[in-house]
Amino acid sequence: MTAATAGPVSAATTSQIESATRKQHRRMPIAPIRIIAPVVVFVLVIALWSIASHFLLAEESRFLLPAPEAVISHGLLDSVARTEILTALWSTVQVALVGLGIAIVLGVGFAVLMSQARWAEYSLYPYAVILQTIPILAVVPLFGFWFGYEFGSRVIVCVMVALFPIITNTLFGLKSVAAAEHDLFTLHGANRRQRLLKLQLPAALPAMISGFKISGGMAVIGSIVADFFFRQGQPGIGRMIDVYRQRLATEELLTALLLSSLVGLILFWCFDFLAGRVDRAHGVRRGR
Repeated sequence: MTAATAGPVSAATTSQIESATRKQHRRMPIAPIRIIAPVVVFVLVIALWSIASHFLLAEESRFLLPAPEAVISHGLLDSVARTEILTALWSTVQVALVGLGIAIVLGVGFAVLMSQARWAEYSLYPYAVILQTIPILAVVPLFGFWFGYEFGSRVIVCVMVALFPIITNTLFGLKSVAAAEHDLFTLHGANRRQRLLKLQLPAALPAMISGFKISGGMAVIGSIVADFFFRQGQPGIGRMIDVYRQRLATEELLTALLLSSLVGLILFWCFDFLAGRVDRAHGVRRGR
């Protein structure tokens, strides 16, 4: 084969390999174990829960751990309780989503600033650590005094809880770019803005999304904690949990807890799906 023909053949072969790789990623099936394993664990948990309720607790003490069918009957199938719980859950979800969105904007912005200026990292990062170590239950009453007890104060609590993982993961991703890639951009005369937008941010996306996955669940927790203390405005799941506690309505209380956990799980799945798309865009094959 002559040198004149080697180039086109090589280019065509490379193109075919890349096309086949993309098709393989698109056709990549979900491993059955990823579905079977959590289903098996779920069945085992429900079975152990039912056994504990029916056989380990006396009938007069069964309100402490009602059976799964009782939780479904009183918490989900009862129209009054279902409407009450879902309305409160929607209020909690709204606060969590707004707080998470603000935390993402602030967290990524602060991380970008700290990655571009060493003085900014030295000035801001210690306070990000302090923000993470502040006991949230101690400052929630202060937020109520300063900002009132409505929607805004609950959002502030969510932002405070969800901000640190986004800052740390994004900053880690931005600073983890290989030195050889930085040298390549320097060789081509890239300025700081081009280096950030075309090298650092794309490379930091997987780490950023990992921070989003952590903060999604924490934002839900922050919304519930804030609602538990801020007893004004539209009630959320936190306030309903306290009401059910006072009534000893364990079925409704467990329903509220499980649905709150489901919201956090859905947020995690959404970011995990996004992480998979990013990995495929980077040519990374995730473990199945």
